[in-house]
Amino acid sequence: MSQIDDAGIDVAVIGAGPAGTAAAITLARAGRKVLVVDKATFPRDKCCGDGLTTAALRLLDDLGLDPGRIPSWQPVHDIVVRGPRARQVTFSLPRGRGTFAAVARRTELDAALVDLAGRNGVEVRTAQALTGATGHADRVALEIDGLGMLDVPWVIGADGMWSPLRRALGERLEHYRGDWHAFRQYFTNVSDRASRELMIWFDADLLPGYAWSFPLGDGRVNFGFGILRGSRLDGAAMGRRWDDLLERPHIRAFIGEAAAPEGQRKAWPIPTRLPGPTLAAGRALFVGDAAALGDPMTGEGIGQALASGIAAARAIVDHPESPVAVHAAYRAWVAQHLEPDTRMANLLSRALKHRKGARAAIATAGLTPWTRRKFARWLFEDEPRGVLFTPKRLHLRFLRRDGAFAEGPHAD
Repeated sequence: MSQIDDAGIDVAVIGAGPAGTAAAITLARAGRKVLVVDKATFPRDKCCGDGLTTAALRLLDDLGLDPGRIPSWQPVHDIVVRGPRARQVTFSLPRGRGTFAAVARRTELDAALVDLAGRNGVEVRTAQALTGATGHADRVALEIDGLGMLDVPWVIGADGMWSPLRRALGERLEHYRGDWHAFRQYFTNVSDRASRELMIWFDADLLPGYAWSFPLGDGRVNFGFGILRGSRLDGAAMGRRWDDLLERPHIRAFIGEAAAPEGQRKAWPIPTRLPGPTLAAGRALFVGDAAALGDPMTGEGIGQALASGIAAARAIVDHPESPVAVHAAYRAWVAQHLEPDTRMANLLSRALKHRKGARAAIATAGLTPWTRRKFARWLFEDEPRGVLFTPKRLHLRFLRRDGAFAEGPHAD
């Protein structure tokens, strides 16, 4: 790859996943010149459950993503939850009013977002790894393999839990391995039911974790399970539990006897430590997994990644000359929009650690058709989960809005 002229670059973004591309697109739309670099070449695989909540979908819609560009895109209408004592409840999302839940392979989703960033005027350089960074009062000096040294006024770290940018700037997270640990594998030739429904199993020995089967269409699913670190299934025990899960009658009956693994199973850590790692350091901001912003109840992180990337970008656009003001704006957004939801998720996680708590939660949510409808929307982040802590976020159409992409695909 050729060298790059850093003159005129307003912001460099390290990492081209959902957080980085969302930040870059937001900045470019505000008239800023943006450079995105990523060590990977796209399309690339990314360990993930591949599920997209209503909150994530609305942000993707706002960014201009066209689901038609993603072959595995699969809208979901029915979520089935099975409790520790085999009670099973189906929660249905609204039909005909947009998309409230979907599943899409991260290989395809992330590649589509990289392409969207390029079409919005962002310069994207892949196969380019950050190898060093030094903060100064008025700039950040970056060393990027294949590009050399770059001086930029601002940098956004969207480079994952073990952020090389954060380490280079001296903001280390010693001995941190994430708060969740997850396994996943793709399966083909699954049952008709598994092709349509999103299934969650709260088996007693996984609590407060869970197993999942997320439909990808064409007879394929993303199957996996996640647990909190420090539980009785930590470490090597997770690998042993994998084969056991696949042979449990209720799981095998759902995915189908003919289901066959596609590719290798993979494991990954999920950071959900808010407040935790540094959100900002000098002229650098950290978003998504680099700031450990995942949901501590579900391990979901795409919506938080998109939202934090957009918020960091807006803070820079609004206060381009003042690191103090940028830090304050970004931290205030996190405090208002993410911390209350994290508090609620932590409270619910404590309840789900025990069989009685999991059974009570499922029984309450499935009590009536009304509770089932509202729980489905609440579970998939149609509205902020922590609204009880921040009642100012209530509005007249709470849990009554249309989903994402209600007006059809975006025109190029």
